Amino acid sequence: MEFIKNKNLRSELITYGMVIAAFALVSVLLAQNLIPRSLAGQLVPVTCYIVMALSLNLVVGIAGDLSLGHAGFMSVGAFSGVVTAMSLSEAIPDDGIRLALSMLVGAFAAALSGVLIGIPVLRLRGDYLAIVTLAFGEIIKEVVNCLIVGFDAEGLHVIFNIAGDRTVEDLHLLEGGVAIIKGAQGASGTAKIASFVAGFILVLIALAVVSNLVRSRAGRAIMAVRDNRIAAESVGLSVTKYRLIAFAVSAALAGAAGALYAANFSQLSPTKFDFNTSILVLVFVVLGGLGNMRGSIIAATLLTVLPEALRGFSDYRMLVYAVVLILVMLFTNSPRLQALLERLRPGRKEAMVDGD
Repeated sequence: MEFIKNKNLRSELITYGMVIAAFALVSVLLAQNLIPRSLAGQLVPVTCYIVMALSLNLVVGIAGDLSLGHAGFMSVGAFSGVVTAMSLSEAIPDDGIRLALSMLVGAFAAALSGVLIGIPVLRLRGDYLAIVTLAFGEIIKEVVNCLIVGFDAEGLHVIFNIAGDRTVEDLHLLEGGVAIIKGAQGASGTAKIASFVAGFILVLIALAVVSNLVRSRAGRAIMAVRDNRIAAESVGLSVTKYRLIAFAVSAALAGAAGALYAANFSQLSPTKFDFNTSILVLVFVVLGGLGNMRGSIIAATLLTVLPEALRGFSDYRMLVYAVVLILVMLFTNSPRLQALLERLRPGRKEAMVDGD
């Protein structure tokens, strides 16, 4: 048992070291102008997708639930974060503080929606849960399409444009007021206050939150519920409670990532957070390995950067991208390759010695 704890601790420290080393390397390359502008523009989205992959892995890999609406929580965090950042632009001129507040609000709003959705939904399992979470993601997108939000000296003005016959003028904003969300057009004219440093800090926070939750008593209970629901109930564990904890924490991290993502663009449409985005994040988790946080980080980074890096081969880049996906899938699901990697791990010899 002590060996297992030490091995897990070493693995986590290696993951933290990899993230810090990658940040230091990229920062040096940016300072030397050695990264193309097209790739430099992907740095903040990469950190957002890493956090999304880590948070979804908590639900899919650790809790064992299949969620197909994770982009919905990202959308909740994104638009609540945009409203927060723009509303406080005069009261708090410092971009860093407003960004931090917008991410906190985005995390809280997404966590709240996760709890409200999770209480009735998490009584379902398997395909039924996947279908309901898919519907949630689409519902959130349609709700944002109907929202018209503005801000002036009197505060926030909100219109829920169900009939589709209302416009920004119906907000009746005072002079100097700003329309923030314009229905199907989304948010436009927003200040770009996101930074790679903020993304790096958010990745470390997400990694720490997920790792500590997995090691905690609640994390062990979550995995017990995943492995054997009946046995967990027989010893007094509340199945819905612990599944809801994983769901809410995952939603909060996705909301913070969404707020950071929104702060990186001056135009943001609700269609950005559709079913395809949820599937993309699920691909990161599956290719990185269920329950493997380091794998999620690597998969999210490579699969986000790869299409842009291959843009020079515009005629073949999607073909190469597809081939890479197939090869990675084969590699991660090959028993022979996994056995080879297991033999190459330095900790395996120590385990054999301890076993002898």
